[in-house]
Amino acid sequence: MRYFALVVLLISSVFGGYSQTYEIGGFVGGANYIGDVGRTNYIAPNDFAIGGIFKWNRSPRHSFRGSIIVSGINGDDADSSESRRNQRGYEFQNTITEISVGLEFTFWEYSLYSGRPQSTPYLYTGLTYFFYDDLYKRSNDRIVKFEGAGAPAIPMVVGFKTSVLGKFILGMEIGVRYTFTDNLDGSNPDLDGSERLRFGNINSDDWYVFTGVTLTYTFGRRPCYCNF
Repeated sequence: MRYFALVVLLISSVFGGYSQTYEIGGFVGGANYIGDVGRTNYIAPNDFAIGGIFKWNRSPRHSFRGSIIVSGINGDDADSSESRRNQRGYEFQNTITEISVGLEFTFWEYSLYSGRPQSTPYLYTGLTYFFYDDLYKRSNDRIVKFEGAGAPAIPMVVGFKTSVLGKFILGMEIGVRYTFTDNLDGSNPDLDGSERLRFGNINSDDWYVFTGVTLTYTFGRRPCYCNF
């Protein structure tokens, strides 16, 4: 019990001693991918995305942020405005599970203890790692094969948030992820077999985009930013 009390005291001194404000909540919205199959629109949600978010507000201008988001992505050449893709007729479906950590910066000071409603645009970036199904197409048909895979990505997010109902914060954001893979759609697989085909632009990696809203609940004591 004595050692347990020491651990509790240490955690309290690290987190409670700085008297920071935390946020916990969720994200819900849509997702789309940018690659070698289907439409070429940059922001065109056509699948569902949902996840959770945690923030540590370290100053009125920045927060440490972590999130987990799960979404589907898909593409169909029949939806493309390019005649070449229409004639080719490829389509795919995939699932993404991403873990992201980084910094959120507000355009101006955002204090939850000012006594007035608060609103501000913000930017978020950091490091993302995501899991997906590795795809490929075979030469004798168009069957898509699935294999587990993962890759890092760089998130680039712009949003706007406002305080509502006291301790709740409502946000709207668009987040582009540049990935370090060109195979979300099966266009550039690891060629360890003669039946695996490459197509499209194999010199350009894929992207995916989340568009949606966040709702978080704030908790913790009034912060003291003077020692940071």
